[in-house]
Amino acid sequence: MIRLTLPASLLALVTACAPATEDIAPITPEPTAESAQPTEPATGLVLPLPSDTIAEIRADDLRQRIATLSDDAFEGRGPGAPVGERTADWIAAEMARVGLHPAGANGAWFQTVGMVGQTLDENASGLTFSGGASGEDFPMTLREDAVMWTKKQDRDEASWQDSDLVFVGYGVVAPEYGWDDYDGLDVEGKTVVMLVNDPGYARQDELFKGNAMTYYGRWTYKFEEAGRQGATGAIVVHETAPASYGWDVVANSWSGAQADLVRSDGGANRTIFESWISEETARALFAEAGLDFSEMKIRAKTEGFRSIDMGDLTVSGSFSQSVSTTESRNVVGLLPGQTAPDEYTLFTAHWDHLGKKSEERDGEPTQDFYRDHIFNGAVDNATGVAALIEIAEAMAEDELDRSALFLAVTLEESGLLGSAFYAENPTVPMNKIVAGLNMDAMLPTGRTRDMIVVGYGASELEDLLRDYLEANDRVIVPDPSPQAGYFYRSDHVSFAKKGVPMLYADGGTDARDGGVARGRAVADAYRTQRYHKPMDEYSDDWDLSGIEEDVTALYAVGLKVLQSDEWPTWYSGNEFEAIRKASLAERGS
Repeated sequence: MIRLTLPASLLALVTACAPATEDIAPITPEPTAESAQPTEPATGLVLPLPSDTIAEIRADDLRQRIATLSDDAFEGRGPGAPVGERTADWIAAEMARVGLHPAGANGAWFQTVGMVGQTLDENASGLTFSGGASGEDFPMTLREDAVMWTKKQDRDEASWQDSDLVFVGYGVVAPEYGWDDYDGLDVEGKTVVMLVNDPGYARQDELFKGNAMTYYGRWTYKFEEAGRQGATGAIVVHETAPASYGWDVVANSWSGAQADLVRSDGGANRTIFESWISEETARALFAEAGLDFSEMKIRAKTEGFRSIDMGDLTVSGSFSQSVSTTESRNVVGLLPGQTAPDEYTLFTAHWDHLGKKSEERDGEPTQDFYRDHIFNGAVDNATGVAALIEIAEAMAEDELDRSALFLAVTLEESGLLGSAFYAENPTVPMNKIVAGLNMDAMLPTGRTRDMIVVGYGASELEDLLRDYLEANDRVIVPDPSPQAGYFYRSDHVSFAKKGVPMLYADGGTDARDGGVARGRAVADAYRTQRYHKPMDEYSDDWDLSGIEEDVTALYAVGLKVLQSDEWPTWYSGNEFEAIRKASLAERGS
């Protein structure tokens, strides 16, 4: 993990990435017939359960589960969708089959997560920039030039006219770093334009955390901060390198239905609209405003930067959306401990993916859309759910001192919403969770000499992993792309914000067959060709030997915690250390 030494004021800010307890409408689900514990291998499932898995971590078992969960039959595991939601039923039935007990709400397998679905009518919504040097209007073509959405849950439509644009650099207020892009600025009625990532990445020095992204670099923070500042709209300029993904990922992820948790205030603290624009679009708009985009980037990373009005350039627009309230479900299973059953080790993976897009487009399989428009999510995250169940099946044969809690969460792709909801509404006390391990998007690279820890330098869980790997002729290595901010992009962060030490480790890149060159090639191919695209599909050609080894390593670390009376801690100076100490103090530890 990025090692931050922060004051208490920022600790409160960091936790704002997940919804505050009072902002999430409480949901107390009642038991239903569908939430009853499966006692036999379930019938009526979308696809059958495996029949020949064993209590030993092996590639063959992983393969069955990955292939099933990423099958077209689940239609991309869209949360809230009629077919997608049946993924949760399959997972619950499989948890029951391998020996877990239900540990969700009211003794059921599930925890209901209330969600709002917001679908933009792209034919009745849009952005138009006006007033630049040419005097022309510049309407945005959605998905090509820009994407837009709103977090307002309490209205079907809205419009705004001639909102002045102001460039606020990175859109960051970070007093502990002496940085305030909004200093002396009143943005009421205005639309702020921001760069992606943070000034440390741009400078590549010791400011902020250098190349390693801080929370301030996440787009989630930037949109939240713009709302806190009272802006009408918020626009982030996409650039592939600082974002760590291409424009196609933006276009895919912010099109179609968008999900959020039910907010008690209806989204009152957010701007009217939020948007990404492409770099090409940004350069043209800055030129219309009489500004050079490259020069503005230099100024934005300079200490003492102050916001810059974008001349006479304004943005007008409107949105029309359909708003629906529905539900998705976290799936929760338990293996009770024998000597300390009220102490828990947590294992997490998200079961959801992007679902099924409404349109088909002709094209080649390397393009964003082709005739298969189901987003199967084989790597992301059928692999993680398969690993979760594989570990559970192995541990069901162990005599555990502490309890093992297995959580398959929903709505990760919508902003870590399922894990955020669980963290605010846990089925066991959060200060009774000793530690946790998260599994997300395991690549079929084959066996590697290393394992990568995302957010390296976080907690003593890394020591346990290092010891296991060294005993098995492997090494632990830091995340090679800390600038991408992957620590803030998976579900473990929801629990870290509550103080729970979390380990998020992936397979390495130093392949035993082909070395680093092959390992990086596999990772690069996935990122550029398959990530959040229909092409993330399972293949019988996958080499799962490396995933088998990695899952075995995570199992060993988890078992070590389960069979111990020690409480792993965050390393000194970690941003979540103080939260954990306060949490344990409440427990009387």
